[in-house]
Amino acid sequence: MFSVHHESMVLDAPCVRETLDRIWAMQSQVNPAGEARLKAAMANRQRPFTVSEFVDLCAAGSFAAPPEIGRLLYAMVRAIRPATVVEFGTGHGFSTLHIAAALRDNGHGRLITTEMHPDKVMAARDNLVTARLAEWAEVLEGDAIETVGSIRDVDMLYLDGWTEFYLPVLQAVEPNLRPGALIHADDVGKFGKGAVPYLEYVCNPANGFISVSLGDYQGFELSSWTGRSAD
Repeated sequence: MFSVHHESMVLDAPCVRETLDRIWAMQSQVNPAGEARLKAAMANRQRPFTVSEFVDLCAAGSFAAPPEIGRLLYAMVRAIRPATVVEFGTGHGFSTLHIAAALRDNGHGRLITTEMHPDKVMAARDNLVTARLAEWAEVLEGDAIETVGSIRDVDMLYLDGWTEFYLPVLQAVEPNLRPGALIHADDVGKFGKGAVPYLEYVCNPANGFISVSLGDYQGFELSSWTGRSAD
């Protein structure tokens, strides 16, 4: 569905491509069982997950966006040439590598990405080193609401963690969004109704966003920050 073609882009360099292929192969092995476990837990749940409960539940999975979304992220970063990108939900670094590769090809910018699971933080950092992209991305460990709220002048926010946390993460970053900042929220149609509060928020013009729903098999929402009239 989405494709990018350029002979010199680092995304197709062997060290990057081999790292991405390895992460995707690992994910293909572990995710079916991990996703089944997650859906079963959701079906039996009477209250929302706490952050720590969700981290434990998803520890064995990877749950990265599919390759076509990775390529879309690469193309978006190349197009808007952001100085600062924030990512919620690093996992093993699959989407992180796509964004970092685009920053590398742009020749400027930085990615700050956040993940709560210690083993995934270590794996993502190692994968960035293996792909020779570590200088373009910083992996923070901890609750995203605490780790990314102080990052200034954000040009792009990529949300690919647990959808119930999308709205509080967005609201933590919102005071530091640059005018016209792009917000890409993945999986908004995949796991139940967790994304509903987020979608209601970004689709309400009074909150300062222009938003459009785009369909793939997971669903994602693309929004732009215009600012509130009272700001």
